[in-house]
Amino acid sequence: MEDLRNTQYFKVKAEPELSVRQIMKITYDAMSEKGYNPINQIVGYIMSGDPTYITSYKGARSMILKVERDELVEELLSAYVRNRAWDDSDE
Repeated sequence: MEDLRNTQYFKVKAEPELSVRQIMKITYDAMSEKGYNPINQIVGYIMSGDPTYITSYKGARSMILKVERDELVEELLSAYVRNRAWDDSDE
Protein backbone atom coordinates (compact mmCIF):
# COMPACT_ATOMS: atom_id res chain seq x y z
CA MET A 1 0.00 0.00 0.00
CA GLU A 2 1.24 3.48 -0.85
CA ASP A 3 2.08 5.99 1.84
CA LEU A 4 -0.75 8.55 1.61
CA ARG A 5 1.06 11.03 3.83
CA ASN A 6 3.32 12.04 0.93
CA THR A 7 2.39 14.32 -1.95
CA GLN A 8 0.90 12.41 -4.84
CA TYR A 9 1.78 13.35 -8.42
CA PHE A 10 -0.36 12.83 -11.47
CA LYS A 11 0.77 13.08 -15.04
CA VAL A 12 -1.82 14.59 -17.32
CA LYS A 13 -1.19 14.39 -21.03
CA ALA A 14 -1.78 17.66 -22.81
CA GLU A 15 -4.22 17.64 -25.69
CA PRO A 16 -2.47 17.87 -29.05
CA GLU A 17 -2.54 21.34 -30.58
CA LEU A 18 -4.80 21.46 -33.61
CA SER A 19 -4.43 24.06 -36.32
CA VAL A 20 -7.33 26.28 -37.31
CA ARG A 21 -7.48 24.35 -40.59
CA GLN A 22 -7.78 21.03 -38.75
CA ILE A 23 -10.51 22.40 -36.49
CA MET A 24 -12.42 23.71 -39.52
CA LYS A 25 -12.17 20.30 -41.21
CA ILE A 26 -13.35 18.43 -38.13
CA THR A 27 -16.23 20.89 -37.70
CA TYR A 28 -17.21 20.71 -41.37
CA ASP A 29 -17.14 16.90 -41.37
CA ALA A 30 -19.12 16.64 -38.13
CA MET A 31 -21.80 19.00 -39.45
CA SER A 32 -22.02 17.07 -42.73
CA GLU A 33 -22.35 13.76 -40.90
CA LYS A 34 -25.22 15.15 -38.83
CA GLY A 35 -27.01 16.32 -41.98
CA TYR A 36 -26.47 20.06 -41.55
CA ASN A 37 -25.31 22.45 -44.26
CA PRO A 38 -21.84 23.21 -42.87
CA ILE A 39 -21.35 26.39 -44.93
CA ASN A 40 -24.56 28.00 -43.68
CA GLN A 41 -23.94 26.91 -40.09
CA ILE A 42 -20.34 28.13 -39.98
CA VAL A 43 -21.31 31.46 -41.56
CA GLY A 44 -24.08 31.80 -38.98
CA TYR A 45 -21.61 31.17 -36.19
CA ILE A 46 -19.00 33.60 -37.55
CA MET A 47 -21.58 36.36 -38.09
CA SER A 48 -23.44 35.99 -34.79
CA GLY A 49 -20.96 34.39 -32.40
CA ASP A 50 -23.74 32.02 -31.31
CA PRO A 51 -22.10 28.62 -30.71
CA THR A 52 -25.39 26.76 -31.15
CA TYR A 53 -24.86 27.04 -34.90
CA ILE A 54 -22.13 24.41 -34.46
CA THR A 55 -23.00 20.84 -33.52
CA SER A 56 -21.46 19.37 -30.40
CA TYR A 57 -21.07 16.07 -32.28
CA LYS A 58 -17.46 14.83 -32.17
CA GLY A 59 -16.54 17.81 -29.96
CA ALA A 60 -16.82 20.25 -32.89
CA ARG A 61 -18.40 23.04 -30.84
CA SER A 62 -15.85 22.92 -28.03
CA MET A 63 -12.99 22.87 -30.55
CA ILE A 64 -14.24 25.77 -32.64
CA LEU A 65 -14.85 27.86 -29.51
CA LYS A 66 -11.10 27.72 -28.81
CA VAL A 67 -10.48 29.70 -32.01
CA GLU A 68 -11.25 33.41 -32.37
CA ARG A 69 -13.82 34.10 -35.10
CA ASP A 70 -11.45 36.46 -36.92
CA GLU A 71 -8.95 33.58 -37.14
CA LEU A 72 -11.66 31.47 -38.80
CA VAL A 73 -12.31 34.21 -41.36
CA GLU A 74 -8.57 34.57 -41.97
CA GLU A 75 -8.18 30.82 -42.56
CA LEU A 76 -11.19 30.72 -44.89
CA LEU A 77 -9.95 33.67 -46.95
CA SER A 78 -6.43 32.26 -47.11
CA ALA A 79 -7.76 28.91 -48.35
CA TYR A 80 -9.91 30.68 -50.93
CA VAL A 81 -6.99 32.71 -52.26
CA ARG A 82 -4.69 29.65 -52.34
CA ASN A 83 -7.24 27.54 -54.22
CA ARG A 84 -8.65 30.19 -56.51
CA ALA A 85 -5.41 31.97 -57.37
CA TRP A 86 -7.54 34.83 -58.72
CA ASP A 87 -8.62 32.85 -61.76
CA ASP A 88 -10.86 35.16 -63.83
CA SER A 89 -12.19 32.34 -66.00
CA ASP A 90 -15.39 32.08 -63.88
CA GLU A 91 -16.59 35.57 -64.72
